[in-house]
Amino acid sequence: MLNKRGCGVLLHPTSLPSPGGIGTLGADARRFIDLLAAMGMSYWQVLPLAPPACGNSPYSGLTAFGGNPLLIDLDALSREGDLPPLHYSAAARPDWVDFAAVTDSKMALLAQAGAAFLAQPESSRTLEFQHFCVTHSWLNDFALFMVLKEKYQGVSWNRWPAAVASPTPEGRRALAEEFAREISVQKYLQWQFAKQWQQLRVYANAQGIAIIGDIPIFVAYDSAEVWSHRELFLLDRQGRPSVVAGVPPDYFSATGQLWGNPHYDWDLMATRGFAWWIERFRSMFELFDILRVDHFRGFEAAWQVAADATTAEQGCWAPGPGEKLFDVIAATLGHLPIIAEDLGVITPAVLALRDRYQFPGMKILQFAFDTEPINLPHHHRANGVVYTGTHDNDTSQGWYDALSKEKRQAMQDYLGCAEEDGAGTLIRTALMSVADTAILPLQDLLRLGSAARMNIPGTPFGNWEWRFSWEMLPPDLVKIVQDQLQRYDRLNKGEKTDAP
Repeated sequence: MLNKRGCGVLLHPTSLPSPGGIGTLGADARRFIDLLAAMGMSYWQVLPLAPPACGNSPYSGLTAFGGNPLLIDLDALSREGDLPPLHYSAAARPDWVDFAAVTDSKMALLAQAGAAFLAQPESSRTLEFQHFCVTHSWLNDFALFMVLKEKYQGVSWNRWPAAVASPTPEGRRALAEEFAREISVQKYLQWQFAKQWQQLRVYANAQGIAIIGDIPIFVAYDSAEVWSHRELFLLDRQGRPSVVAGVPPDYFSATGQLWGNPHYDWDLMATRGFAWWIERFRSMFELFDILRVDHFRGFEAAWQVAADATTAEQGCWAPGPGEKLFDVIAATLGHLPIIAEDLGVITPAVLALRDRYQFPGMKILQFAFDTEPINLPHHHRANGVVYTGTHDNDTSQGWYDALSKEKRQAMQDYLGCAEEDGAGTLIRTALMSVADTAILPLQDLLRLGSAARMNIPGTPFGNWEWRFSWEMLPPDLVKIVQDQLQRYDRLNKGEKTDAP
């Protein structure tokens, strides 16, 4: 899919203008796919779809496998008979997600829908639900984890009573029996998410739109996986991380980024044939046509910091599994349609690992004209993906407006043009790149400023909230984008993508 010239748009589903205060997998998602197809796009790139933990970050999920129930389209549940017809409040702001308010209101409705479904007589839907439960091995642990997390008011699992934080097999069975109905509701939510997502993916593929997903290399400490499989992570006897993940000082932070995720016990995982990773990648390819692997360099070596560190400045590079892991995954799953996020401190060993599997890497144009000239267009290659910016960057117009006079002049000298449409300039540069694939955040297509930024790395709160409205789209947007994609040989002629 990535071996011919094409273009896509980066937009997380939470940013869709759906009713109820947050984007969903319903009618607005289909309308967005229609927009992509009309413009001649080939891809829709999203962020991780997992239910977010603290800070609402999709890169810090409560599980490495499941979906975010807040994305479920409630109108679809009404059509299936699990909810009465809904009337949405006009109080929700259209330009941002109030996660606290949305979670309170929507989770109550989702629990109501789950209870209604479980109370219905057995039907073909029941059999479909039961099949989903038995074919997703991660679901039992996750559903129990979520029920316990609600029981203990959302606090991290390491603060639960010892018998629950680290239950024996007998204790886990007792908990599963005690909370059987609540566990079934959690499973219902994951079933509905998976069903709605697959329907949306089929709809996209039918119009020639492939969906690019995102898999974070690390999982959150407060997640179902760390709680239920502590042995897979570098934890002490009390279940606390002995070291945590991050990155050294970089473009975004002079003191580095201290992520706090536990590191993997790669030696133990290797002795088990990397079974956990095989299952994780298999589950991701059930959701996506193409997968962007976040922090790909961590599979070669990852930055390791003491668990009590306050910044990520002092640490070391801990070796990862490298080709051992990807050889096993490829042997099990076959061809891996992967984009390697190869940004930051990249060594020849990282590039060799990427190129061994012919994974396309990434180039970010904002970096190119700021501090990292390796991202300049004359360094691009066909087997690559060029972005104006990512979810971690400012919008391109906001970035351009904040550029110093010297850097703006250097950019103009390089491109041989002088104009104030910073976002438009980066878009045109991305489209003319030799990289087969170009990805443009929707904010850049709409020429939005810094107020539309999705995330500021290193800031734990106030991110991931931006939403767009249909009124933001200029009436001539489709024609303008079509012409640009045609000019730079990236126009998708509507060829159908193989459906899952």
